[in-house]
Amino acid sequence: MHDLNNILLSKRHFMSWSMGGIGSTALATMLKSDLTANTTHFYPRAKRAINICLVGGLSHIDSFDYKPGLEKFHGKSPPDKTKINVFFNKVGLIRKHDWTFRRRGQSGLWISDLFPHIAKIADELTVIKSMHSDTGNHTPALFMCNSGFMTNGFPSLGSWLSYGLGNESDSLPTFVVIPDNRGMPSGGADSWSSAFLPAEHQGITLSNKASSTIRDLFPDKNKTRINSESSSSQLLKYMAKKQIDELGGSDPILEARLKSYELAAKLQTAIPDIANIESEPVYIKRLYGLGQKPTNEFARSCILSRRLLEKGVRFVQLYSGGPLGGKPRTSWDGHELMIPNHEREAARIDKPVAALIKDLKMRGMLEDTLITFTTEFGRTPFTESAPNDLGGGRDHNNAAFCVWAAGAGLRPGMSYGSTDEIGYAVHDKPVSWHDFHATLLHLFGIDHTRLSFYHNGIQRRLTNVHGNVLNEIIA
Repeated sequence: MHDLNNILLSKRHFMSWSMGGIGSTALATMLKSDLTANTTHFYPRAKRAINICLVGGLSHIDSFDYKPGLEKFHGKSPPDKTKINVFFNKVGLIRKHDWTFRRRGQSGLWISDLFPHIAKIADELTVIKSMHSDTGNHTPALFMCNSGFMTNGFPSLGSWLSYGLGNESDSLPTFVVIPDNRGMPSGGADSWSSAFLPAEHQGITLSNKASSTIRDLFPDKNKTRINSESSSSQLLKYMAKKQIDELGGSDPILEARLKSYELAAKLQTAIPDIANIESEPVYIKRLYGLGQKPTNEFARSCILSRRLLEKGVRFVQLYSGGPLGGKPRTSWDGHELMIPNHEREAARIDKPVAALIKDLKMRGMLEDTLITFTTEFGRTPFTESAPNDLGGGRDHNNAAFCVWAAGAGLRPGMSYGSTDEIGYAVHDKPVSWHDFHATLLHLFGIDHTRLSFYHNGIQRRLTNVHGNVLNEIIA
């Protein structure tokens, strides 16, 4: 066995690797000595959750909010343009639905042909049709969706759940994020930040690629030249201990890093097994569309999410949509032509999302697993074009949009709230992100007014000073 002093990384490389790779991953997921969940305020309906976050702005009027009035007013100017406020200030003519709506399941929920597979599980869904947001700008709107604030520097929902409920696993993080493999969403990692909460509650990014689920999970063998007889865990702990000794005593940050490497060794064992999606039975692969185009990538994300939940991860967030802009766009931002944009994005996720809910139900997990399907805002019922033109794209619309949820104590097969005749603004039972977050925390057994953290002289909450639980959608 080689002398560890001879195979030790240089200090510069060690610090770079530990902060940028598995060191930062593990450090952010250090566990408390007591791994049991903190006591909730009341009985929890949900034990775990998956959020499917659609980046760019899903058109509610082409998916889950059926508006017969759009056909009636198709090709006409919107009524009372003085009340219209859109992001790019282009108000064209009203455009009807680009996909046919039908009543689905025994519940009769209206869902369009844009999502044919999700339509088949309509009776599992609770659709909120009266969402609204404070901004129609992508990055602030995505921050609102995740943290309830339009600026960065505030903890995301996943971080608050980690802080409030603790960790159920001694070898995995509490909060995991799987971005779109085409790139990071608007705002990047700030969307899953722990901000002023302790770093252990930060969302940890995993990849849906089989070859690299966690970047730098294992050190570069060419640089470290680890002897086959030397375990990675021994080397990791030795390097951290050596750095502490060189500083002449205990250092809180490096002591924390030492603990992080202990977790890193556990991750080295746990992650490869969880990421081994190829071990899933053939019928599961077919159900999700694994190995098929265009569903393969999101199918892998959904299956990985389920496997993470089974091993004790509390909250997984999946992103559908990457960087804004580009040709073609890699998000739901259908400014130019709605049909090719939304058809391309929906084809990637429709089958895997429906399969995820079916799979969880088959395993008896849906009853205490919460699935949410969110987007930062909707699209306008009129086209983004000159006043007398009927274009093919739609602008941002934060005045009204849809989200849905399933499982964990919700009333399935129902819709809540409504929009006006053409789907531009909320008509009845408006729901803010604070209301939505308050309801999700309630399902986890948490009173949103009592989950707080003292920061800069203020007791901060996920819901700020707002938020009402939507009791009507809870069974």
